[in-house]
Amino acid sequence: MTKHTITLAVALFLSLSVLGGIAFAGKGAPHKSSGGSGTVAVVLLNSTDGLPHAGQQVTFTASTPVTDRPYVRLDCYQNGVWVFNQWAGFYADFSWPWIQTFTLANSMWTSGAADCTATLYYYGNRGWTDITASPFHVYQ
Repeated sequence: MTKHTITLAVALFLSLSVLGGIAFAGKGAPHKSSGGSGTVAVVLLNSTDGLPHAGQQVTFTASTPVTDRPYVRLDCYQNGVWVFNQWAGFYADFSWPWIQTFTLANSMWTSGAADCTATLYYYGNRGWTDITASPFHVYQ
């Protein structure tokens, strides 16, 4: 092979590796289920009627004896299509506390109702492990 062909092959391999990593990161690392105990509950921040609506903001209360560093992941679907994913740590020294506020909208979800699930999870010796989940409906 010529030097140009080898360089092209390496560049293609690296490009596909990066794209594969981005796609994998977008869906998150695989999670196992612990069957552990804990609770996760939605807290409405700017609802005018006591219900979550698209475009409004929420946060969560999270509690578990399984770990002192729990995380909450929010996934939302419209008609079975995944339109929203955000996560944050819910412990005292979490590095980015401002992302504990979740705005129920993004470029894929600009309006309309959705079905969401807040999942409480943690990172331990066995990797990412789900503790419990709490589904809720977001109204238009």
